[in-house]
Amino acid sequence: MLNKYTQGEKSGIKELVNLAKNTGDGYRKGAVRDRSQVYNPKIDSWIKRGEDGRFMDVKTSDNKPFKGVRKEK
Repeated sequence: MLNKYTQGEKSGIKELVNLAKNTGDGYRKGAVRDRSQVYNPKIDSWIKRGEDGRFMDVKTSDNKPFKGVRKEK
């Protein structure tokens, strides 16, 4: 996984954070946080939502959902 150092708001101490990453072998290491996806049968595509609830992306390459992004009901 990719690593990134972030600085804590209160403590000022840097901590190591693991980022999600696609491996290239058809699976993903780690989960995508604060995002979700929903299927739109009208356009037959999966749509990804960001943490603020706005639509980010539409998957048009195939009919499969985005990897590592939770599905809404």
